[in-house]
Amino acid sequence: MSKLNPYLTFNGNCREVFDFYRTVFGGEFAAYMTFADGPPEYEFPENEKGLIMHVSLPVGDSMLMGSDTSSAFGPLAVTGTNFSISIDVESNARADELFAQLSEGGSVKMPMADTFWGSYFGLCTDQYGVSWMISHNKDQG
Repeated sequence: MSKLNPYLTFNGNCREVFDFYRTVFGGEFAAYMTFADGPPEYEFPENEKGLIMHVSLPVGDSMLMGSDTSSAFGPLAVTGTNFSISIDVESNARADELFAQLSEGGSVKMPMADTFWGSYFGLCTDQYGVSWMISHNKDQG
């Protein structure tokens, strides 16, 4: 079964934003990683290592997720378009299928591949300018 979750991107204030959302929605973070927590082959500027690489906060049956952007990834996030739709799917095959369909006529930002955090993951933008994050968490099937 697929599940859609919003993914927000910020320019250095993700920690503040998600601390606020936690006070609004309650609960505890399901994941919380800074760029310093990433693998050594990723080289982030020293002044960005304390920024949020990934955070997720359960809200009901959904997950609100986010991160700061890094100069290593290109331009800063633009308020109003600083979001993606994240979809978690049941298999690598389904991830590949959705990725191929969504990226057709659009662009591939990160091809589907195994990641250091244990998911099969890819990023693309569809032909209408909507950003998608497609993921299969191998620990869940």
